Amino acid sequence: MRICFVVQRYGDEVNGGAEVHARQLAEHVAQYTDHEVEVATTKAIDYVTWRNEYENDEDIVNGLKVHRFPVVNERVQEKFNKISEKVAAGQADAAEQEKWMKLQGPECPALIEWLKANKDNYDRFVFLTYLYYTTYYGLQAVGKKAVLIPTAHEEWTIHIPMFRKMFELPGAFFYNTTEEKELVNRLFNTSDIPDNEGIGGVGVEVPENVSAEAFREKFGIKDKFIIYVGRIDENKCCPELFTYFREYKNRHKDSSLKLVLAGKEIIKVPKADDIISLGFVSEEDKFNAIAASEFLVLPSRFESLSIVVLEALKLRRPALVTAGCNVLVGHCRRSNAALYYNGYYEFEGCIDYLLSHEDECRAMGENGVKYVDTNYSWKNIVDRLNGIMTSL
Repeated sequence: MRICFVVQRYGDEVNGGAEVHARQLAEHVAQYTDHEVEVATTKAIDYVTWRNEYENDEDIVNGLKVHRFPVVNERVQEKFNKISEKVAAGQADAAEQEKWMKLQGPECPALIEWLKANKDNYDRFVFLTYLYYTTYYGLQAVGKKAVLIPTAHEEWTIHIPMFRKMFELPGAFFYNTTEEKELVNRLFNTSDIPDNEGIGGVGVEVPENVSAEAFREKFGIKDKFIIYVGRIDENKCCPELFTYFREYKNRHKDSSLKLVLAGKEIIKVPKADDIISLGFVSEEDKFNAIAASEFLVLPSRFESLSIVVLEALKLRRPALVTAGCNVLVGHCRRSNAALYYNGYYEFEGCIDYLLSHEDECRAMGENGVKYVDTNYSWKNIVDRLNGIMTSL
């Protein structure tokens, strides 16, 4: 079969969960099957501005042909925020919701026209993620030839009425978790559309030569630290993390524990000797950093899978996540390799426990490896997706 992945951004330079998911999945489908795999996307790298930064109309990225199309308007944040308030309040009519979608971006009509013109040139189209222009209008262009990987989670945008019809369009769904499947089936008329039962939507691999010592030597960090990996953003609940960590240190005056952040700064990071922001780091540095940490912390309430949590578990590192995200709580309960907290005092208690129970953390590490290997190997993921695509 000839397969086209459609996603809002694509490339080695792109930092984002759904975008990395799309790239890795496309590459592994090409690796494990005989399908011809291509990608259709925009020329943007930054999801805030959607500025056209890629120059070529076609690129080869890790062996796959990538078709790139220009975004016609960069996001005007003030306009977008204003209409978002109206949409979020449930006061926007259908036309205003369509305007919101275009202002959110990436507005890329050339990509949609290309999908319409090439609908019959591909056997299947795989879309990520539900939220953006490329999926909303792209599904209308190709209909039942589409497999949608929604990466859906509980957030105000998924309740916008415009998505009700969109979720009925694809020929199949490929969910990341059972919690995501349950959410989508509860909100939309999708229970009769084929899917993967929410069993593992992405594979997890870590390099063999991960070195905690290399990370400590390169960045000069000697003290114990916990690590956050990902965009440093209000939507990822980073302000709460900063507040909780500061409170923890104020209540533990003798603690030398550090908070290390690895990811692009969308919001300002508090200036403090015990908060170290590394910015965007290479994959090698990311894995080395996780291995060197005491555990990974993720405060985000808006996750549809969280690859970085699974990577930490694969590296035998426990994770500490918010109880406000059903998907993350599901990982904790199924793996017995992570803890979740509700409010500051549970956050404090979990940190104290993880720092003081070495044997239990070692057992959690072994549980984490087993959980990831059983549910999130790339070969199994590709087999599941291939089964969905060939059944349509």
